[in-house]
Amino acid sequence: MAGATNTIRVRGLVRTFRGVTAVDGVDLDVGPGEVRGFLGPNGAGKSTTVAMLVTLIRPTGGSAEVAGFDVVRQAADVRRAIGVALQDVALDGALTAREHARLQGALHGLPGRRRTARADEMLERFGLAAVGDRRVGGFSGGMKRRLDLALALIHRPTVLFLDEPTTGLDIQSRTALWAEVRSLALDDGVTVFLTTQYLEEADALADRVDIIDGGQLVASGTPAELKAQLGRPTLLVRPTRVSHAAGLAATLADFGEPAITGGGTEGVHLRPGVGLAEVVRALDGRGIAVDELSLQGPSLDDVFLAKTGRTLEGAGPAGPGHGPPAGDRDGELVP
Repeated sequence: MAGATNTIRVRGLVRTFRGVTAVDGVDLDVGPGEVRGFLGPNGAGKSTTVAMLVTLIRPTGGSAEVAGFDVVRQAADVRRAIGVALQDVALDGALTAREHARLQGALHGLPGRRRTARADEMLERFGLAAVGDRRVGGFSGGMKRRLDLALALIHRPTVLFLDEPTTGLDIQSRTALWAEVRSLALDDGVTVFLTTQYLEEADALADRVDIIDGGQLVASGTPAELKAQLGRPTLLVRPTRVSHAAGLAATLADFGEPAITGGGTEGVHLRPGVGLAEVVRALDGRGIAVDELSLQGPSLDDVFLAKTGRTLEGAGPAGPGHGPPAGDRDGELVP
């Protein structure tokens, strides 16, 4: 990837809605064949940034190029170069998968024979050939998601935008979709811009991750680099007696910041220099018996919490100063 022209280049990107700044000076460089994870709490500016990159709304300031085209001055060229699979799958339940694929090919100007061949090729690639003539209304969520991805790729885009691609899918469908995303980047050279609410998904797929909060990028790097910045392991402890949970939490708090856990387990992000033996001695001294004790390296969840003060899944609705006010996008579509 070294020396290659960036597929996505963003400089000082700004978007305001009625005086409220949703995106505030974002810079991005994404190379060809790269999977870029783009994360942020609700109302952080993530969706607004993506909407500008796919030409759905105009930037208020700054510039953005996708596939070498300016998102404002060359919006039509951008649209021809990109594929977009949004979280809300827009499919007609009365049409078959094959009819969807051929219609999508027609919308992108593919001639008849190429359109038919490409539709068959994509249905085969995404494991839908056997059900290609079934109406989509009877498809499972995973089948609909795979069809939506196939449709986004029908015209061979160089950049693919995936918005929460595996939300609501079972683990088998998620794993299959992960494999396909990796193949698109590694084998086909497609640049993938991925927003996701699953941090393990970003960790598994993304070459680099950007975290946006309050309209600004607060972290950027490879998953390994971001986790290394914390340098703090997390200690997870399950007490033998439920009645000891409060005492366990108080004891662990002496050694670092509490970690968000569940299932009867208490956790702590250990301060630098704190050793496991030190914690064990404190627990013994207070008569707290434990069934399980494990030490884990930093995760992207820890990075996200450290950078935003929130967990991704637990982020609340947009607050003042975050995200566009309802109904403020009228008349802002790029022609």
